[in-house]
Amino acid sequence: MAEKLPGPAYRIETPHLVIRCWEIEDAPLLKAAIDASLEHLRPWMPFVAYEPQPLQSKVDLIRTWHSRFDSNTDYVYGIFTPDELQAIGSSGLHTRLGPQAREIGYWIHTAFTHRGYATETTAALTKVAFELSGVERVEIHCDIHNVYSAAIPRRLGFTLINTSCRNVSTPHGEPHDTMVWTLFMHEYARTPAAALELKAFNAVGQQLL
Repeated sequence: MAEKLPGPAYRIETPHLVIRCWEIEDAPLLKAAIDASLEHLRPWMPFVAYEPQPLQSKVDLIRTWHSRFDSNTDYVYGIFTPDELQAIGSSGLHTRLGPQAREIGYWIHTAFTHRGYATETTAALTKVAFELSGVERVEIHCDIHNVYSAAIPRRLGFTLINTSCRNVSTPHGEPHDTMVWTLFMHEYARTPAAALELKAFNAVGQQLL
């Protein structure tokens, strides 16, 4: 019997999306998605202050993301249409909260907003975090004024545990407040994330979920 290798999940297939580790050949897709969405993202995403950037910068960025993926230090995912011909956003299972937690962040191409893709992506990554990584909690942090972003954790059964005052800067360098949403392992089974049907695969294509 072939040895079953562990995660992380490099590729996740949901009913409407492919969510996977970024590859070098995705650089033009990443640049196109960001360049088309600058005004949409500008109020919320600090990285937009440095955009647009040349294609080579996206190649270098994806190399960094992939190396962190391979070393199990952080996990940045591209969100793609099922045929994988267009990048419709990016997300991540970030490890900055410590070994027993993951933080999920997300942004969506302006042409694909309000279709439930951020919610589906977040549900998928929540499921992967609990069922594959075995963490104790998942968090989502968002600007107190970003009502669309805040609707996602609320919809998925996360609880607003606090508002951190003036703890991060806006893209313009101004301090602002952040909502912190949390879901614990013991709460997970009752959430829409647990019910989401998906397939997850490791780096060599073995199915994990």
